[in-house]
Amino acid sequence: MTELMDGPRTDALARARNATAAAFALNGLCFASWLSRTPSARDTLSLTTAQLGLLLLCLSGGACLALPVSGPVVHRLGPGRVVLFGSFGVGLGLLALAAGLATRTVWPAAVGLVVTGMCMSNWDVAMNVAGADVERRRGKTLLPRLHAAFSVGTVIGGAAGAASAALGVPLTVQVIVAALLAPLTMSFAVRSFLPVAEVSRPGGGRTSSGGLRTWLEPRTLLIGVLTLTFAFTEGSANDWLALALVDGHHTSEVLGALGFGAFVTAMTIGRLSGGALLERIGRVNALRATAVLALAGLSLVTLTGSVVWVLVGALLWGLGASLGFPVGMSAAADDPARAAARVGVVSSIAYTAFLAGPPLIGILAQHTGILHALFVVLGALIIGLLVTGAVRPLPAADGDRR
Repeated sequence: MTELMDGPRTDALARARNATAAAFALNGLCFASWLSRTPSARDTLSLTTAQLGLLLLCLSGGACLALPVSGPVVHRLGPGRVVLFGSFGVGLGLLALAAGLATRTVWPAAVGLVVTGMCMSNWDVAMNVAGADVERRRGKTLLPRLHAAFSVGTVIGGAAGAASAALGVPLTVQVIVAALLAPLTMSFAVRSFLPVAEVSRPGGGRTSSGGLRTWLEPRTLLIGVLTLTFAFTEGSANDWLALALVDGHHTSEVLGALGFGAFVTAMTIGRLSGGALLERIGRVNALRATAVLALAGLSLVTLTGSVVWVLVGALLWGLGASLGFPVGMSAAADDPARAAARVGVVSSIAYTAFLAGPPLIGILAQHTGILHALFVVLGALIIGLLVTGAVRPLPAADGDRR
């Protein structure tokens, strides 16, 4: 890319930052807008709770199926094109889901969710690569704030679902609106994406994506393990925290919802404010501090009997879980020549937490109770704490090396 003067360069970076934030927020909105109304989907399709779980597995299964090839695809086509193609694919998948809901037929909904998961995961990797590139060019921490935009998108999507339910808007109509909004918005946003600078290796020629070799890199695999533990910590709260308050601590559903709200609010605050912490004490120290916070929060939720302390624990859990995933993505993208492949590998490893986590805790809870089942999250966090050194920046990367 031709070197820009300081003023135009700053404006281009600001536009790219805002466009990438829009990609994160819309991804979160599409994810949450229909999930907030899963009871309506269950009733419309006449599913049991177990069958609904299998339907939801189509979404995460599609994501895990596509993630291993997402890195090479982003490397070849560029983040902007993959985000755009991903948004169109998500739109088509949601339209198939809407067709299944409209006809009360399960198989179009299942196929639609597989397609949605596949395209959303490619969109996810591409926007993380784009965000890491803008972060590198600006010389300031950005990815935690972009992931906060995703969290805001999920809040907006959930609120839209709640409002639609309250107004009696059919779920089919809501899904169609989301299906049209995704490609329409991204068609405009990706115009402000910056082309990722091509990096040449000694001897000339275009660098390859890294392919299968990336799966053999110890640092990349350790970053994947770290990101998986934090994703598991985050996902476990999303799926089970409200139930832990209701079934484990025998509170009302209102307090269960309040505990979940405390967690997601703390997650968003942690991601919005985490950049300053990362720049002040470095990635490794910041993740060690947040892992300790998450351990403290989980301990309060699982071991104390006071509802007040449980809610405090939910806040600490959210703060502690907030930075692991975005920092893992940032660390994977330290080398721009291998960013797409490494982000794809780390995402592939991390997303298994969302695929395997819910049933694992559910099986344990069936036999030991929900509070005892959450001890497995404590174990995962300890593993994450032990491998935080993997996110230390590469010698050739700019920024803090602690």
